[in-house]
Amino acid sequence: MIQKILEHLKIPSLNEMQLASIEASKKENDVILLSPTGSGKTLGFLLPILQNLDQKKAGVQALILVPSRELAIQIETVFKSMNTGFKVNCCYGGHSTKTEKNNFEHPASVLVGTPGRIAFHIRRNSFDTNTVNTLVLDEFDKSLEFGFKEEMSFIIHELKKLEKRILTSATKMKEIPDFTNVKDPIELNYLSTTPTKPQGLKLKIVKAVGKDKLDTLFSLICKLGNTASLIFCNHREAVDRISSLLWDKGLAHGIFHGGMEQEDRERALIKFRNGSHKMLITTDLASRGLDIPEIEYVIHYQLPHTEDIFIHRNGRTARMNAKGTSYLLLSETEYVPSFIKESPAEERLPEKNVIPERSEWVTLYIASGKKDKINKVDIVGLLLQKGNLQKEELGLIEVLDHSSYAAVNSKKAEAVVQLVKNEKIKGKKVKIEVSK
Repeated sequence: MIQKILEHLKIPSLNEMQLASIEASKKENDVILLSPTGSGKTLGFLLPILQNLDQKKAGVQALILVPSRELAIQIETVFKSMNTGFKVNCCYGGHSTKTEKNNFEHPASVLVGTPGRIAFHIRRNSFDTNTVNTLVLDEFDKSLEFGFKEEMSFIIHELKKLEKRILTSATKMKEIPDFTNVKDPIELNYLSTTPTKPQGLKLKIVKAVGKDKLDTLFSLICKLGNTASLIFCNHREAVDRISSLLWDKGLAHGIFHGGMEQEDRERALIKFRNGSHKMLITTDLASRGLDIPEIEYVIHYQLPHTEDIFIHRNGRTARMNAKGTSYLLLSETEYVPSFIKESPAEERLPEKNVIPERSEWVTLYIASGKKDKINKVDIVGLLLQKGNLQKEELGLIEVLDHSSYAAVNSKKAEAVVQLVKNEKIKGKKVKIEVSK
């Protein structure tokens, strides 16, 4: 079965951590899985979960609690891609509670969600907690950091029939809180054996003149060109301030932070994944647990406060055998943090800034999705046949519950919209426009 799953996921083999997690989960003990961002923890707990699922049992058998909506959606997507025959359901803030309640009429075997939303459903008896025998607390340290202790404690108290607890984290915790009820756990610690610095990662510094680093950031972006980059800030206000400057300069980009509406966050990630936006300006919310592509450049506009944060941010680049560069922007009063032991080389910026060319992709918004029985094949057919696009002019397509997004060649986008505006998908006329 595992071999078939790997084929579906297009993964050649399991890594050491994933194999160890499967073996540990065969025992009665609870499991604490410590492994860095990007090391494959999701599969490290989904495969053990799968071993404990029973096709003959009704109701939710495994519950996975995560700190963010994006991580919940990502885990749901991975589980669906495994093609196991078991259903998975996803609940999170910003998602329709009516849709979620309807989904519980025929409960999925695996339930993924944020603590606040899962607690909401338990209080309203949306599903039977007595059928849950496995609990995963994914990115547990992050959930505590986000203030979900009370909700997690309530949820765990309501799960009376738990047989297995799996806690995952990308950082080592001093102690596991009592409310988890974790007893005699097997700890799998891959933090020390996995390099904290990706193998292909270069670290450089960029020195700014004065305290304000905005102009220096703009110059660095111009030098790096039209390449996938993440710009990290410590505060939402900094994200918005940088965004305003870049739009004024004519640089298209996305932003991502906890103060945004769920729909806006989702759209920002979609545009970043499909290449419509080459830059994403973000808080540390994007440093872990997000489904985003390989990043060539990570820019620390505001310096990380701790080594853990630095490691998580850098974990977004130079993955596997790829190469990447991490830049530290330093004002005249800032220095390389003490936890960085190496002496990074200084990046010299050009005297004249040349604004990077816009992306070759633009995102189309389609006001219909999975709940309307729309799939990728329907969208491909419409855009190629009726929109007169060539295959190479159509990029990544993502179908959500009630909407879909398709990357198309930027030179053809407006023409495509005009050509398909009166067309139907599955016999229904659907609104299609260039995504804002």
